[in-house]
Amino acid sequence: MSKRNEGATDLHGNVPDVARLALLLVDVINDLSFPGNAQLIRQAAKLGSEILELKQRCRRAGIPAIYINDNSGKWRSDIRSVVAHSLRAPASHRALTEQLLPQPDDYVVLKPKHSAFYATPLDALLEYMNTKSVILTGVTSHSCILLTAAELYIRDLKVYVPQNCVAGLTPRQHRTALRVMEDSFGVKLCDSKRLNLRRIAEGKA
Repeated sequence: MSKRNEGATDLHGNVPDVARLALLLVDVINDLSFPGNAQLIRQAAKLGSEILELKQRCRRAGIPAIYINDNSGKWRSDIRSVVAHSLRAPASHRALTEQLLPQPDDYVVLKPKHSAFYATPLDALLEYMNTKSVILTGVTSHSCILLTAAELYIRDLKVYVPQNCVAGLTPRQHRTALRVMEDSFGVKLCDSKRLNLRRIAEGKA
C-alpha cells in the first residue's frame, strides 16, 4: 500500500491511503441485542478472535481496515458513542466489540440500513483509494453481509468472504447466505488463514 501525496485535496485529505485491497468489518461494534441472538452470542468470542487475527495480518501487510457499522441511539455520526453503548452490554454480548475496537488509523463509516453503501460515503472512499478487491467480514451473513456483497458485486469489486470471519443467527441462514453470495455474486469463499494477501492485493489471486 502506498500513500497519496500530502498535497492532495480530494476528500479534504481524509483518505491518505491507496489500497487495491481493503478489509471491511461490518457491524462488529455490536451489543448483539436482537431477537434470535443465542447462537451468535455463543460464537462471538471465537468470531472476534478470528477477525482480529485477520485484521492484524492485514495491518502488517499495509491493508487498511474499514469499519462499517450501525449507529446506536440518537444519530450523532460518532463511533465513540457506538463503542460506549456496545461496551455497556453484558459480558457475553460485548465479546465481539472488546476484541475489535477501532484504532486511530482505521476508517469508520456509519450506516442507517443493512447495506454498507446505502446513504454512506463508502463508494467515494473505495473509489478514492482505488480499491479493486475487498475482504468482507462481520455480521450477519444473511443480512448485512449478504446485501453488502451484492452491492460490491454490482460495482465490479472482487469479494473474498472468509467463512470463519462471518456469522449468522442460525446455521441454515448462514449456509444459505454463503451459497447465494458464491452462486449469485461471485464471492470467493475461503478460510482467513489461507488468504494470500499479497497476491490478492496484486490482482493475482
